[in-house]
Amino acid sequence: MTFRKSIAAIIAAASIIPSAATASAGELNLLTWEGYAPDSYIKPFESASGCSVSATYVGSNDDFAAKLAAGGGVYDIITPSLDTVPMMQMAGFTEPVDTARVEGYDSIYSEFSKAEALVADGQTWAVPMVWGSVSIIYRPDKVAKPDSIGVLFDPQFSGRISMWDDKSAIYWTARLLGYDNIFDLSDQQLEAVRFKLIEQKSLVRKYWTSAGELTELMANGEVYVSNAWTGLTLKEVNSLGKDFAVAEITPKEKAEGWMDSMMLVAGSPNTDCAYKFMSFMQSPEGQCGIAASTGYFPVNPAAVATCMDETMKAERKVGNIDFVKSLVMWKQPKRLDKYLEVWNAVKSAP
Repeated sequence: MTFRKSIAAIIAAASIIPSAATASAGELNLLTWEGYAPDSYIKPFESASGCSVSATYVGSNDDFAAKLAAGGGVYDIITPSLDTVPMMQMAGFTEPVDTARVEGYDSIYSEFSKAEALVADGQTWAVPMVWGSVSIIYRPDKVAKPDSIGVLFDPQFSGRISMWDDKSAIYWTARLLGYDNIFDLSDQQLEAVRFKLIEQKSLVRKYWTSAGELTELMANGEVYVSNAWTGLTLKEVNSLGKDFAVAEITPKEKAEGWMDSMMLVAGSPNTDCAYKFMSFMQSPEGQCGIAASTGYFPVNPAAVATCMDETMKAERKVGNIDFVKSLVMWKQPKRLDKYLEVWNAVKSAP
């Protein structure tokens, strides 16, 4: 993989590049995902820390490089997924984390804190925040309970299918085609994936770019089936009181797993606030707060010992490392530039 080419491809793929700004000390500027900075726990953090929080949201892991490349000093903490952390580190967008300054760090699952993507050159580059899986979400009143990724390619649901607008569509399609090496596909395999995704494109109502957009598509009856971040859209749609409910399943081809971590942006003037936030997110308020906001799973079992009951702990896989091992956990593709090339080719196809 040509690393600089990969970075250039991501930046070129961004449709909007924000103008550069300058962060000020005493503030904390987050570049993060929907549901990761709700008032329910950000306001208490601000009161306790004296740090004023501002959040900008991304719809894809590819957004992190594009937005950071637009100009330094805009953000203090970013929260990319496992398959994107190495790129942020190698591109020089982030700096190592002093884990001694992160309260509660030692209680994080070691499977996450010691993950290869987070530790490089003898240093730690990211602090785990929250994790989960990617499932198939569907309307049982419109779609018989599916068992395979194939439902997302089924012509009988033409115009009612959605997919996340992200290169991970390649991972899904590769698994459908029976490939095990989904992060190291050959040229021939990538061509088969590209052909399959272009074939599917006429069936897709819309590629969703945020959990909120998918919630709206399903709530309005525009979409009957999609891939989705497990828990979030399900919770949001089913809380709206519609005359239908949505459900989720893990396909027989397995579900993908992800873990989002906090990275310190290089040159941030707000390191004190950044470390306060990283510590807060390992506390009961932070871990139970983000779990409640998103429906995702905590990375720090000790932190949720008293703020989750036993039913909730089971639902959120607390202590269930076997579930982690059952997932296809995201990794940075070995030839990231090729993956981006394929995904952009799919989106630009008629």
